[in-house]
Amino acid sequence: MLPRFVGRLGIADAVTVANAALGFVAVVVAMVDIDLAARLILLAAVADGLDGLLARRYGGTDAGPYLDSLADVASFAVAPAVLAFLVVTDGLTITLETVTLELVLVAIVCAMFVAAAVVRLGMYTAYDISGNYTEGVQTTLAATILGAAILAGVTDPWLILAITGAFCYLMVSRIRYPDLLARDAGIMGVVHVLAILIPNVAGRTFPYALLTLGIAYMAFGPWLYWRSAEESQAAETDAHGNA
Repeated sequence: MLPRFVGRLGIADAVTVANAALGFVAVVVAMVDIDLAARLILLAAVADGLDGLLARRYGGTDAGPYLDSLADVASFAVAPAVLAFLVVTDGLTITLETVTLELVLVAIVCAMFVAAAVVRLGMYTAYDISGNYTEGVQTTLAATILGAAILAGVTDPWLILAITGAFCYLMVSRIRYPDLLARDAGIMGVVHVLAILIPNVAGRTFPYALLTLGIAYMAFGPWLYWRSAEESQAAETDAHGNA
């Protein structure tokens, strides 16, 4: 007897499931190699974008949106939280043998990150999935910024903890983030891949570039990108009409 998913899931769903598996692998790898774990989280973010492209190209399935959010919990909630926890506890030389105030603080912040990401993903699936914007910082973006920061050599434990804590609010905020235009998403994707493949080239140029792009979109996107996107779409429509 064939598994129940045969004939019900598509190629995009397969990539989504692979994304979830990458999240688990990143958690395991983080125990021995922080940089490699960060690269795996960034790879999961690439897979997260790829499954959307495949769904639009070949068609999605009814299960697709649910699988996507579930996979994101593994890759962009649990995995980056574990990564942050390990970086901070290692930087502050906190051991797990004794419960200290610092250990409790770090654990609470990282647990809140997971909780906020889960809430954000649930709200997105229920309310934002069909729109051209979303409320709150995307979990993919939060994980990308954390991963890129670590690959760029930003390992100050208190700074990483502060960034993780800030995302706890930003992911569930009402700040509206517009969807990226295909052109801009493509540029981001190229930098993403280069940061994964050659993170140490030219003084960690590509992780820094990815970190800069991510922070720029997070900080200015809700206020500056709307106009740019609308103007670009109008120009594309006009060009198509005049063709």
